[in-house]
Amino acid sequence: MNLLEQLKTQTKVVADTGDFESIKNFKPVDSTTNPSLIYAASQDNKYSYLIDEALAFAKHKPAKKRLSMAMDRLFVNFGLEILKIVPGRVSTEVDARLSFDTKGSVAKARELIALYAEAGIDRKRVLIKLASTWEGIKAAEILTKEGIHCNLTLLFSMPQAIACADAGVQLISPFVGRVLDWNLKNRPEHSFTPADEPGVLLVKSIYNYYKKFGYKTEIMGASFRNTGEILELAGCDLMTIAPSLLSELEKAQGTVDQKLVLKNAKASDIVKIELNEKKFRWLLNENAMASEKLAEGIRKFTEDIVKLENMLLGRL
Repeated sequence: MNLLEQLKTQTKVVADTGDFESIKNFKPVDSTTNPSLIYAASQDNKYSYLIDEALAFAKHKPAKKRLSMAMDRLFVNFGLEILKIVPGRVSTEVDARLSFDTKGSVAKARELIALYAEAGIDRKRVLIKLASTWEGIKAAEILTKEGIHCNLTLLFSMPQAIACADAGVQLISPFVGRVLDWNLKNRPEHSFTPADEPGVLLVKSIYNYYKKFGYKTEIMGASFRNTGEILELAGCDLMTIAPSLLSELEKAQGTVDQKLVLKNAKASDIVKIELNEKKFRWLLNENAMASEKLAEGIRKFTEDIVKLENMLLGRL
């Protein structure tokens, strides 16, 4: 077996793309999207029919809601097409501008789930993506109690991971590569191997903590920069991987050793951490990397949302 085939025996592989052809080629279990991926895919004429349908859907809605409803429909349209290909779930992201608005995030998530329901999709096949802010985590806690499963994204630290697990969310997405990006920029004197990359070590710490204390929240490594990072996390619950790296793994031969092992995690001597809002905010503030990458990620997703809105506005 090639490396990708071996990896699939240890970890659920998820495609990190809005391109349907890539999803078909690599046969992942699930697929994730975000505003940046949707914006990139929307520039390809072969997906123009999804934009046309979203515009037609919103055309006769109240003027104040027209743009918002077109955006929601566009995100769901991509999700619906992906669900025709993958056997599992698709992740659809709440507007990043709601990252500090619990009530607004909950309302938007319900609207997205309603659109999927109208298309005949069971909510179990949809993960609502929310930023791992305190407000986003609290929104996910409310939604989880309603049976709406959530994927907490832009996660860069243990306090975020612990708060998500305490909230009972379905899944978290630690961003391995963006942790590396920050460290390469801020620690230029240091060279990293995949085994000692800070993002890889973060995911290993989260895995050990969750398994040690019996949390059910799934861990999905995300935002990879190289295949070495991926192989160092073999055994993680899930990994969402870009098509370029999936292709590299598919073409490569060798042996994939399982690096994350349940029995080892359970035998570790980790101490449980109790969190409340004040402690969460303080610990996140003390972590310069996590604070900066969380804020940067929210800004980047917002930029691409605005680009999408401007594209739709020109045709509404």
